[in-house]
Amino acid sequence: MMMSNSQLGDPIPTPGAGNGASRANAIQVDHIVKKYGDFTAVNDVSFYVKEGEIFGLLGPNGAGKSTLIRMMTTLIPITSGSARIAGHDVSKEPDAARRAIGVIPQALTSDLDLTVEENMNIYAKLYDVPTNKRIAAVNELLELVDLSKWRNAQTKTLSGGMRRRLEIARGLVHSPRIFFLDEPTTGLDPVSRVAVWEMLMNIKNNRNLTILITTHYMDEADRLCDRIAIVDHGKLVALDTPPNLKASVPGSNVIEAQFLNAPADWEERLHKLENVTSVQHEGAGMYRILTGDGSRTTTELVAMAVKTGAAVKTLSVQNTTLDDVFVHYTGRQLRDELVKAAAFVMPPRPGMQP
Repeated sequence: MMMSNSQLGDPIPTPGAGNGASRANAIQVDHIVKKYGDFTAVNDVSFYVKEGEIFGLLGPNGAGKSTLIRMMTTLIPITSGSARIAGHDVSKEPDAARRAIGVIPQALTSDLDLTVEENMNIYAKLYDVPTNKRIAAVNELLELVDLSKWRNAQTKTLSGGMRRRLEIARGLVHSPRIFFLDEPTTGLDPVSRVAVWEMLMNIKNNRNLTILITTHYMDEADRLCDRIAIVDHGKLVALDTPPNLKASVPGSNVIEAQFLNAPADWEERLHKLENVTSVQHEGAGMYRILTGDGSRTTTELVAMAVKTGAAVKTLSVQNTTLDDVFVHYTGRQLRDELVKAAAFVMPPRPGMQP
């Protein structure tokens, strides 16, 4: 479901988003813009996040996701538009907004020479958490992220997944209402990624948090998020629940097949098959085919391969995924996007091309 920016920012819940109408907006972003000179990193974006919701910003590196988070968390000024966090305008009441949020940046920032517990305590002191509450919070959170037995270990001895769990626990030590996570599982192995997902769901349920997460992992967004906003080149191009986004793509099945010795017009022939709505040539004879009838299309393309002398090397059929949603709204595959994020880390230098 493609929606205009005015619709995205309207407080009326997105169709299919459940009973969000009874909850207040934890985050409200209205026509927000960020410019670096002539380069527009975020272009007129509007959306809201309900209390208790897990909201995902999905897009490639360089799409503007991290820039959005940095504006919402008061780290960089907003060029135009506004953002309200827990009711506080981040431009006019930055201190109040900061006290309502916890932020986990993409980079690991815990001090490697300090112990796990020391990292937690220093962060709590920065937020003026009273001693008795600090001790209780540290104990509770280390237990929650399964790091209690490592509390006296130097942080540099932890694995990447354990360090990420420490970062998440540290960001919760002052009991924020809203939690921002920027690419929380980048660089982690598959087992650690799943462990972080499960931990986040557990923390959200136990602490009644509102969570905003940026990611370029489709499975992560699908697994965690109540609603997903697809961001591309600084613009919000689609927003809805994962099932509704997938339902908005023509074709209910995806066939991935690799052919050998296919004729030169093979892609054109695939397009002409009945029920096929989209064909993507991924190179090396591999095609991704969207169809309204996976069984029938599979039979037809195998028959066509036999007739033309092409060989079917591999073939699989699955339901529509968020990969297909991203292609539908942006015209390209997220996993093939090569845009670098450097321009969003710092303003472009004079003469630099974004």
